[in-house]
Amino acid sequence: MSLDALNAVCPYYTMYPLEFPLRVLREHGKRGEWVIDPFCGRGTTNFAARLLEMPSVGVDSSPVAAALARAKLAYAEPGRVVASARAILKAEKEPTAVPKGAFWKLAYHEETLIQLCKLRDALLADCSSSTRILLRAIILGALHGPRPKGTPSYFSNQSPRTFAPKPNYAVKFWTERGMRPDAVDVLGIIKARADRYLAEAPPDVEGVVQLADSREADTFRDVPKARWVVTSPPYYGMRTYLPDQWLRLWFLGGPDYVEYRQPQAQLEHTGADHFSAEMARVWKNVAERAAPNARLIIRFGGIHDRDAEPMDVLKASLADTGWKLVTVKTVPDADRGRRQVRQFQPSPKKSIAEHDVYCHRT
Repeated sequence: MSLDALNAVCPYYTMYPLEFPLRVLREHGKRGEWVIDPFCGRGTTNFAARLLEMPSVGVDSSPVAAALARAKLAYAEPGRVVASARAILKAEKEPTAVPKGAFWKLAYHEETLIQLCKLRDALLADCSSSTRILLRAIILGALHGPRPKGTPSYFSNQSPRTFAPKPNYAVKFWTERGMRPDAVDVLGIIKARADRYLAEAPPDVEGVVQLADSREADTFRDVPKARWVVTSPPYYGMRTYLPDQWLRLWFLGGPDYVEYRQPQAQLEHTGADHFSAEMARVWKNVAERAAPNARLIIRFGGIHDRDAEPMDVLKASLADTGWKLVTVKTVPDADRGRRQVRQFQPSPKKSIAEHDVYCHRT
């Protein structure tokens, strides 16, 4: 296994490749320089900074994103993570609640669901140690996914692995195909994943991840002066981040059903001008915590159900924020399948080009 194995602990449908922040920071950054990602998602930028021994701060308004990003800055030996899970499962305490209904009956074997609920209760009560932070991320990564022909590697019935199946569609899909959930070895799946992702320890580097709103100035109040801001904000029109992660949100303490309302901490998508203004608040906030010679690098693109040109949206957001746009580079592999847009459509149209945008602190 390699030092970057931990980055794959849980698939996340808007993830960008590790090579992007790693290349930027390796070519231009220096060990010890602080890095900020105000839209950190599953923590790819934070993990790249860790590999290069650069301390970092990540911020995201999604509980799922924050939980995964925190795992990217943690380390514990695989045996300790497995021992923690074993102790929770061996405890005689019954789970406080087990979800009911057709979806839950078909999504998980009865015993598997009880064990997941016991793990959920324990981690909601205490998830402060690196061991438990990593255990939580491993469980989130295995919570739903495809059923292999061999040994199961996910806890669920047949499902996507990057986003949670919607209940009504999933029940229909499983029922029509006569698919019943298997009784899986929960501890065995956790052990296999711990051995895979934690075999080698990345450098021990200072870092913090906040579950917060980057539009709020107080979010960055205690952040050290950073030399680098490397990020990929939500593309204009992408509003399903939380509903598409509803099962992982449930494990983190959310409801056992899909909530479609847009939380206040998410960027508003009511219009291109409004969206640009929302992002502008973020760029101003990070500029306040950036060193005089700081650099901001943004990967940005678009989706097909919005008329606005992505680069016009981004350029408008940067105006009068303390950042000067210097260079724009088209991402060369925009159609190779690792893009945010292509995760949302089974047969997508030709991809809208993504760009890497380089800015200087003014």
